[in-house]
Amino acid sequence: MRTLWDLIPRRRVEAVAVEALRSRAVVSSKQGAAAARYEAVARLMLSEYGVRVRKWRSGTSGVAWQLAYADGRVARLIEAPRPKGPISAAVFLHEIGHHAIGFGTYKPRCLEEYYAWRFALEQMRAHGLNITPAVHRRVDGALRYAVAKARRRGLKVVPMELRTYDGAGPVTPLSLE
Repeated sequence: MRTLWDLIPRRRVEAVAVEALRSRAVVSSKQGAAAARYEAVARLMLSEYGVRVRKWRSGTSGVAWQLAYADGRVARLIEAPRPKGPISAAVFLHEIGHHAIGFGTYKPRCLEEYYAWRFALEQMRAHGLNITPAVHRRVDGALRYAVAKARRRGLKVVPMELRTYDGAGPVTPLSLE
């Protein structure tokens, strides 16, 4: 389904989002500027991928899903923390990433998690958001958990991209190359 946002060129969407934030936010400090940047990225990602936030979560967990209606409409939904810092932005972008890459595109499910996290880190880098060591630890922990869960459920062969997360040893951060 096309919306009015589809008729506006992307650069215009970014300009509208930034201008709307400037009119509402007082950018008198470095913290205010960062908050406006996180908000602008959130608005841009939601409009670009046609995702609606069902609920802003207070914790740093999230979930993404889509509903397909009989008439062919698809509702793309997430629950995630409002992006206010590096961790919440990474989790938010990870949930957007599930919609961006497409559900069921990658099998097994742990591989979909890998690509959703990769999307999140790529978007953080592209929009100039800070990728802290805490973000890398979060990604590492989430991918280790996903691989362990897949193993418990009977996964025999771990995909190449996830082999470094299969075990207890140290890993290198998710590569964007």
